[in-house]
Amino acid sequence: MLGWLANKLRPIEARSSGSGYTAQVMAARDSHISGRRGVAELTASVQSCVSLWEGGFAMADVEGTDLLTRQALAMIARSVALNGEAVLLAGSTGLVPAIDWDVTTRDGKPRAYRLSIPEAGGGRTVTALAAEVLHLRIGADHTTPWTGTAPLRRASLTGAMLHAVESALAETFENAPIGSLIVPLPDSGSDDMDQMRTAFRGRRGSTLVIEGVAQATAAGMNPQIGQKPDQLSPDLSKSMTRETLDAAREGILAAFGVLPALMNRATTGPVVREAQRQLALWTLQPIAALLAEEATDKLGSPVMIDTIRPLQAFDAGGRARALSAIVKTMAEAKDAGIAPADLSGAMRMVDWSE
Repeated sequence: MLGWLANKLRPIEARSSGSGYTAQVMAARDSHISGRRGVAELTASVQSCVSLWEGGFAMADVEGTDLLTRQALAMIARSVALNGEAVLLAGSTGLVPAIDWDVTTRDGKPRAYRLSIPEAGGGRTVTALAAEVLHLRIGADHTTPWTGTAPLRRASLTGAMLHAVESALAETFENAPIGSLIVPLPDSGSDDMDQMRTAFRGRRGSTLVIEGVAQATAAGMNPQIGQKPDQLSPDLSKSMTRETLDAAREGILAAFGVLPALMNRATTGPVVREAQRQLALWTLQPIAALLAEEATDKLGSPVMIDTIRPLQAFDAGGRARALSAIVKTMAEAKDAGIAPADLSGAMRMVDWSE
């Protein structure tokens, strides 16, 4: 009876739920740290995609502000490609990139930042309100909408496979006895055989072995028939190394919005143009629209960023035919006495906004 009463009077222990504050903070920090470094960031495939993003943003047309210079756009593109987000402080000297930051939020939206600003003699820490900071993020998760995720973070398995295959190939070419042979020679003394082994230049360690006819006879072979060097180089074709490496590279390219056919050695001009349109229309321009919206909100003036026209990511022949048809339609409408307002309304019906 007393035990039951003690249990009733005992205070209720409160525990954090799986979606509580602690879990959200841990998820945010995990995404923040893991999204910044990946095992495949230093591979040539990833750096090629990052260079395409960087070049596309550096050539973009910007209207409405002078702060988004070409250098700033290139840094933003590289940071977003590798980290999934870019944070820049709007200061008196322009946009200053931050190397690290902490953020406080309200309703999932940033309110204030504590930024680490890089300096030549050592970084400094700055506290700023959200209105003073441009924060571009892509691939934001609904659990942490204030944090972006990099393409490599979203394709971690493919990136890990690419890194593993390239690391295995590097170790193979570094340590495997590539080009080494087992050379059959007539028997002689052990000193003469050692001297003969050391006479060969370029041998890798002790992988180059000289075999005498006595060893071949002991193995059941006729020392006078079919004598030829035996190759010690490993046969990598049976491990499907080339197929695995190509598949991993194609997955990385697709994660960055680059058509894998662009990196094919048999690619022709039309495929290059289609890959360029795909990259600009479905990858770079949406990110540019996100940056333009963020800049419009923070800088106080309408900002437009266009990556399609500078990259010529359009069908020139199709545009010429469309222009010819539009001019012909306008001339026919003028001859028929149709008012310009009626013509504009008709053009809006076929999705011509201007």
